[in-house]
Amino acid sequence: MQREEKNQVVGDIHERFEKAKAAFVADYRGLTVEKLTTLRKSLRDSKVDFKVVKNTLAKIAIKDVGAEPLKDYFQGTTAVALSYVDPVAAAKILIQFAKDEPNFKLKIGLLDGKIVSLDEIKAISELPSREILLAKFVGMLNAVPTSLVGVLSGITRKFVYTLSAIQAKK
Repeated sequence: MQREEKNQVVGDIHERFEKAKAAFVADYRGLTVEKLTTLRKSLRDSKVDFKVVKNTLAKIAIKDVGAEPLKDYFQGTTAVALSYVDPVAAAKILIQFAKDEPNFKLKIGLLDGKIVSLDEIKAISELPSREILLAKFVGMLNAVPTSLVGVLSGITRKFVYTLSAIQAKK
């Protein structure tokens, strides 16, 4: 690879890391091209890039992006999944693929500049999707005023029942 090509690859990886909300580093040794292509397609639907990277170029590219803690994990056959929209969806797909393919091993993750261990990635993958969380939040916001209206209308309702009972008595 010529120096110009290397600079171009480093620039491309650097840009991707700048845009990404989350990054997951994995070892893909022993996987066939077909299986990696299947993984790429499923990740692409969730706006996640899956890129096989050269370790030395990746170490250079992650400088000044806030991903420096990942440099120790760029060893052996390394691939990076970069999530631009929803880190939960990426974690779900990667964890499921790792369960199905024993040769695919997640090494580490990076979420908002913080290292995320394999156990934490599994916990993230068990979270509901962003849309479901937003729907629950909106439902909760809707329930509070509804309950308040119910309580306030109960006072007037009881007052009317009391007046009606007094009228019936007289």
